[in-house]
Amino acid sequence: MSTFATYPSLTDRSVLITGGATGIGAAFVAHFAQQGARVAFLDIDERGAAALSSSISGVRHAPQFFPCDVTDIAALKNTIAAASQRVGTFGVLINNAANDRRHRLQDTTPEEFEQSIGVNLRHQYFATQAVVSGMRELGGGSVICLGSTGWMIKNAGYPMYAMAKSAIRGLVNGLARELGKDRIRINGLVPGWVITEKQRELWLDEAGEEEIRRKQCMPGYLGGDDIARAALFLASDDSRMCTGHDFIIDGGWA
Repeated sequence: MSTFATYPSLTDRSVLITGGATGIGAAFVAHFAQQGARVAFLDIDERGAAALSSSISGVRHAPQFFPCDVTDIAALKNTIAAASQRVGTFGVLINNAANDRRHRLQDTTPEEFEQSIGVNLRHQYFATQAVVSGMRELGGGSVICLGSTGWMIKNAGYPMYAMAKSAIRGLVNGLARELGKDRIRINGLVPGWVITEKQRELWLDEAGEEEIRRKQCMPGYLGGDDIARAALFLASDDSRMCTGHDFIIDGGWA
């Protein structure tokens, strides 16, 4: 049986997670709550958020849910301000919200393009903008931006998503030096194929199972918990000199 790390520096630390109601985001919420952090999470899925909240018990601070469409930047900023008022100045931001909806180049409309950029990229920039002043007041912080290996391995079927996720690399590089002088770290957390409930329902078929067996170095499925444990490290003081880098969690995908 595996025994995983506890991070004392996360106790009572205020953590903001976007897209936290289901999937990888729900794993972030649960793991940070289990570390004793003060967690606020944003999502449009109120039913999923309620189910997640009811499943988490016996923690130092119950996670706080704030309904928010992260593609609405004014609403995003207002919600982050309200969340900070309730749980405290954020020392950690996890830019997780995304949608890897499949689409084709020839069918894409300008409106769909803007929506994809909004949910997969733009909010990461503006959520970061909204929390950095508070992190400066705290004397430092950690911003974790969720990327994807999908664009790196040239997956087909979601060119807008791949484009947006590749831009996370530029966001991290573009802010690392600027934020670093105030001891604010920014890193990309880059998952491979994480088998969430959504992935099982929509895309994990026999061909997908075979692809995992053939391409991953490690056997078994990559899960949300695997991504969350990496986030705990990047959010904690243990990673105090880690910034401006991608941390890839993909089971050694070839």
